[in-house]
Amino acid sequence: MIDLTHIDDLARRLSSLVPPSMREGREELQQNFKAVLQSGLARLDLVTREEFDVQRAVLLRTREKLDALEGQVAQLEGELAGARVPPQAN
Repeated sequence: MIDLTHIDDLARRLSSLVPPSMREGREELQQNFKAVLQSGLARLDLVTREEFDVQRAVLLRTREKLDALEGQVAQLEGELAGARVPPQAN
């Protein structure tokens, strides 16, 4: 899931940008920023780094198999083309 320490840090940074005249509600603003950030991120279709790495490894293995199969097809097509020697005209 999402690391909440990053959200807390971002909420703190946002609340520190509030003008001095509005600083008395800083803690409340920080909590509101945090809630909005969590809500927004929860709606995104995100995956963990681990899930991403697993899918990347699967994709790389699939690409290797595809490359090998393409090589086999090219070899078989070459053999088939060599077997089809056109008759010579006299």
